[in-house]
Amino acid sequence: MNRPVLILCAAEGLTLIGVFAFPALLPTFQAEWGLSNAQAGWIAGVYFLGYALAVPTLSSLTDRVDARSVFLGGAVVCALAAGGFAWLAEGWASAMIFRFLGGVGLAGVYMPGLKALVDRERGAAQVRAMSYYTACFSLGTMLSFLLIGEVARHFGWRAAFVCAGLTALSGAGLAAALAPVPPETMEAPGGLLDFRPVLRNRAAMGYILGYVCHMWELFTFRAWMVAFLAFAQSRGAGGVGWQPTTVATVCSAVAMAASLAGADLALRFDRRHLCTAAMLASGGMALSLGGCLVLPYGVTVIAAVLYTALVQLDSAALTTGAMLSADPARRGATVALHSLLGFSSAFFGPLAQGALLDGFGGSGQVRSWVIAFALMGLVGLLGPLALAWGRPARPVAETGR
Repeated sequence: MNRPVLILCAAEGLTLIGVFAFPALLPTFQAEWGLSNAQAGWIAGVYFLGYALAVPTLSSLTDRVDARSVFLGGAVVCALAAGGFAWLAEGWASAMIFRFLGGVGLAGVYMPGLKALVDRERGAAQVRAMSYYTACFSLGTMLSFLLIGEVARHFGWRAAFVCAGLTALSGAGLAAALAPVPPETMEAPGGLLDFRPVLRNRAAMGYILGYVCHMWELFTFRAWMVAFLAFAQSRGAGGVGWQPTTVATVCSAVAMAASLAGADLALRFDRRHLCTAAMLASGGMALSLGGCLVLPYGVTVIAAVLYTALVQLDSAALTTGAMLSADPARRGATVALHSLLGFSSAFFGPLAQGALLDGFGGSGQVRSWVIAFALMGLVGLLGPLALAWGRPARPVAETGR
């Protein structure tokens, strides 16, 4: 891994520590602020609404300016949002504002960082570098659950959000060390937010729509995983076993390994077939995940770790597939639409989960979790249909498969 790739992956991981700060402490906030499941779902999901609304402009902008500059701005906004939450959040309304702002910052970090990497790599190394970068999202998730959980346990949740702000500033400092690289100068007619050429690219759209289903499943589980495990632990004898935030940290480490493994397999085998198999496995398991609550807590933990591996297996492969299928002059616009639709799904998923939990008896009922996770799995199972629709009628040579 060369210096620019290493810097961008590290900067991404540090900046993303605040992404799951709220889900990591969700039971704490529900108890302290008296939040309903629906309100908690809104706070967890509004982060990705902010992302979805900002990403079309910020990612498309990377076709015209150095993506590093966009990344730097996004990291600073992430730091401000985390700091604002730490000092000023007092309940549902104020939390919504700062989490939304954090999502806007993430829109300037994640996909612009990928574009910055693509602009600095060429050939076969570019494909592998994209896989490393997308897998490092899980590294940020792991650090988010680990650091936020530990800091909050010892110093309180406000200190945990201050920590998230400081790490985001550290990520900005790393990215600033990169040498400027302007985007490729190619003719790309149309306005900044003209997505019509991307919509006409059926191969790219297949991956994008598959990503939409994947993101609903992945981010719904990430948003509610700690709450789910806390309920499962409370049902066990004496509430013994790993703490939910510890399990979430382990799951994030497994997710990163699974994402890298899936990216490597996608280089060796047919990318669409790999993603289809992963989606069928994870979606199928999600249908029965809520039923694990009637089993011992240790079994639920094992199921959560296994599910995490399955749902993450196709993550890097889907994003890399969309990039490889994109017109080189439209890569920024392609990742913009990819993120807009994918993270819109990441917004609605946690929100729907909270509404279902409230609608079927609350998060203290096994039935509620069974129904909520079943919907999550059904959405995930739509992904293979999108990939099948996007397959070219005739085989096309594709770099990195």
